[in-house]
Amino acid sequence: MEGNSNSSSNVHYKPPFTFGLGGVPLGNEFAVVTDKDANAILEAAWSAGIRYYDVSPWYGLGLAERRYGNFLHNKQRSEYVISSKVGKLLKASKTAKNRELFPFSPSPNEVIFDYTASGVRRSIEDSLQRLGIDSLDIVFVHDISSDNKLLPTSWQEQFDIATKGGFPELTRMREEGLIKGWGIGVNTPEPILRVLKEADPDVCLMASQYSLIDHKNALNQLFPAVRKKNASLVVGSSLNAGFISGSPRYNYGKDSYKIPSEFLDKRKQLREVAANHGVDLRTAALQFSASPDVAAALVVGASSEQQILADYTSMQTKIPAEFWAELKTEKLIEQNAPIPA
Repeated sequence: MEGNSNSSSNVHYKPPFTFGLGGVPLGNEFAVVTDKDANAILEAAWSAGIRYYDVSPWYGLGLAERRYGNFLHNKQRSEYVISSKVGKLLKASKTAKNRELFPFSPSPNEVIFDYTASGVRRSIEDSLQRLGIDSLDIVFVHDISSDNKLLPTSWQEQFDIATKGGFPELTRMREEGLIKGWGIGVNTPEPILRVLKEADPDVCLMASQYSLIDHKNALNQLFPAVRKKNASLVVGSSLNAGFISGSPRYNYGKDSYKIPSEFLDKRKQLREVAANHGVDLRTAALQFSASPDVAAALVVGASSEQQILADYTSMQTKIPAEFWAELKTEKLIEQNAPIPA
C-alpha cells in the first residue's frame, strides 16, 4: 500500500474548499479563550460562509475538538468539510502533566504517541466521539517530524512505524469510504517529501513552511514533489502564528519568543513596503500563502470573532500589483513565488 499501485497513486481526493478555520487558539494554545468566546468564533466563521474546519486532539488535549463538536454536531454533516489528526491518543489521568503542555487548557488528559494501524483507527474513533459527528473528511498524521521533541524515539523511527501501520491503514479507510483523504500535518518539509515517495497521501498540512517571511524551501523543493504526485497542500500559519501581524512570537513551541533577528528585520521591511502602497500586511500575507497552485486551502487560527471576520474579509480584498512587484524588486519574496492575480 506504499503508493506503487497505479489504481490509486494518480487519483487523489481534492478538497473542495479554499479558506478554513484552524483550531489551535480554541485549544487555548496562546491564551485563555472561554467556551462562550470559542462558540462566538465558530458562529462568526459559519455566518461568514466558512465551511472548512481543521482541528486536532493535540489542541488543548481534547479541548478544541470538544468545542468544535459542541458547535458542529447540530449542523448538517454534508454542509462542511472537517479535518482532524492522528498519532496522539489522549488518556485521562489524575497525574497527567497536561499543564506543562497546555498551561491554559483545563484538560485532564495526557498524550500517548501511537502511529500504528490500530492507534490511528482508535484516534479517529475518539475524535468522532469528542466532535459528536459520524465521519471525518480528511485525516492528517500529526507532528511526525524533527521539531517534535516529545516523540518517544527519533522521528524517523516513528515514521517507520507509520509507514508500516498508520499510512496503509488510512489508505484502507479511504478505500472503505470511512474518510475521503489523508496526509500528514507537520512543520518541516522532510516528512512530506518522504511520505510522497513512500505512501499514497492525498493532501498534506504544511503547518508553518509557506509565508511571506519564509517560503523559499517549500517553493523550490516541496511544491514540485507535490505536483508530481498529483497531491495538494493545506497551508497553515501564513502569519507565522501571528508574527507577521505583530505578535511577540514566531510559529509555535516553548521557544517561539526567540525570534531570529533576520525575521524581525524582514518584517520591518515588509511593513514599510505595505505602508507605501496602502496595503494591510496581514491581508497580503494571507493572500500570498493562498496563491500557489498546489494550495487547496488556507487555514487560519482566530482567538476572537473579530479576528476571523477580518481574515475572511482580507481574502476578498484587492491588493495592487505594484505592491507585489516591489516585494520582488527588493528581494523580499522569491522571484518565482506565485502572487495573487
